Amino acid sequence: MTELVLVRHGQTEWHADNRYAGRSDVALTRRGHDQAEELARWASGAGLDAVLTSPLTRARGTAGPAAAAAGLDPVVDERLVEVDFGKGDGLTRDEMAAQFPEALTAFLAAPASCPLPGGETGAAAIARARPVLDEACRDRPDGRVLVVAHQTLLRLLLCDLLRIPLDQYRSVLPRLEPAARTVVVPAVDGPAALRVLNTYGG
Repeated sequence: MTELVLVRHGQTEWHADNRYAGRSDVALTRRGHDQAEELARWASGAGLDAVLTSPLTRARGTAGPAAAAAGLDPVVDERLVEVDFGKGDGLTRDEMAAQFPEALTAFLAAPASCPLPGGETGAAAIARARPVLDEACRDRPDGRVLVVAHQTLLRLLLCDLLRIPLDQYRSVLPRLEPAARTVVVPAVDGPAALRVLNTYGG
């Protein structure tokens, strides 16, 4: 079975203020680049068969060193872009509460079903991104594939793989750490096996 290593990109310039970074192309911080190098040290001996990445700079900057260390070319897939947060993109929680309090309350209660104004539903995100994982499993049935993407998208994908209701992604998976690895093995019929969550270890 294919082993999928799911990684959120490294720390970005918006992390300190906890701004929602959806489709905005936010740069990595120095720490984010260091985290990418840490991931690369793991990747050098991980036996990876492919590296897939979101097109956004923060993801490509995290995936690139790992791919190089593994002797691979990263494959950029537009379908791995972060969830669209609509009018919430670039804002903090407090700023959203000031601009659209009712929509924020609905989002926090059911984040996949009630996106922020102008944003993307969880089901829509799964519809575009889940095929990327399915194709990776089909093309490398006994392989190990690194997927570098974004916190919200990856939490939704994990819920989908594990058969957890999408609206629970924030409560069941409160946080994916920057550049940490989460490992899942999808099943042909039934929920995936979650082998590792949020690890920096070897």
